[in-house]
Amino acid sequence: MRILIWHVHGSWTSAFIRGSHEYLLPLVPDRGPDGRGRAATYDWPGSAREVPWDLLRREPVDVVVYQRPHEIDLAREWLGRDVPGVYVEHNTPAGDVPRTRHPLADRSDITLVHVTHFNELFWDNGRAPTRVIEHGVPDPGHLYTGELPRAGVVVNEPVRRTRVAGTDLLPRFAERVPLDVFGMKVAGLPYGTYEDLPQHVMHAELAKRRVYLHPYRWTSLGLALIEAMTLGMPVVALAATEAVEAVPPEAGVLSTKVHVLADALHAYAEDPETARQAGKAARAAALSRYGLARFLADWDDLLTQV
Repeated sequence: MRILIWHVHGSWTSAFIRGSHEYLLPLVPDRGPDGRGRAATYDWPGSAREVPWDLLRREPVDVVVYQRPHEIDLAREWLGRDVPGVYVEHNTPAGDVPRTRHPLADRSDITLVHVTHFNELFWDNGRAPTRVIEHGVPDPGHLYTGELPRAGVVVNEPVRRTRVAGTDLLPRFAERVPLDVFGMKVAGLPYGTYEDLPQHVMHAELAKRRVYLHPYRWTSLGLALIEAMTLGMPVVALAATEAVEAVPPEAGVLSTKVHVLADALHAYAEDPETARQAGKAARAAALSRYGLARFLADWDDLLTQV
């Protein structure tokens, strides 16, 4: 199957393009948002192929995976024909959440795929047919050493996304445990910062930290949280959105009380053996629920139907 998909969400796409199909990634001259092509910081297989946008009409595309509303019109324009498609919703609703209507809510011809049950529950999906396909992550291996009594955080654009990402809470956590922040545009924060590292390098560095901190208030389910669990890290996270489903009690601490989370970070930092045991449980839970094989099988089932 030849699948047209835009490079929008790097970590999610990194899992999706590891299936048994051919993946066509639009490319525009400036590698802007509508045509980034292949990722620079991920190791993607050769089956994920860049195609200049003006050559897409020559490609025998079987199905389109949309991730933004305007891609529906882009695909029709660039392909010059109608092709079956599905729409992936990565994000939680914004604004007046109980009444947030999805952009596809008035369409019944495109399956709306949510990446978490929380998303499917909180969006107003209207008459759009919906399906939940939970995240899957490639297994980076049990890399955890926890040799540094510090907390690792992964967040992109922490200044712009202060409230959503919980960046405003970091000073309270840093009072108890030193923090290292990994991601895009993290330079300048008053912590250890590691910017734009290749994924495998980031994983190796993150796994040296004693505990993973997930301060997000409002995200469907951060893939960095699942990846940290697969590394074998114990996790401390806000009990918000889908995190309450993803992290079992033996794998870490979830709470809406900041002081409880700060105490948990300190406890893990001071007790390497407890941290190691929780990390083992976290890895087992992540591999069981968010394994790549299940994820790809779920997608194959849907794409075959489409």
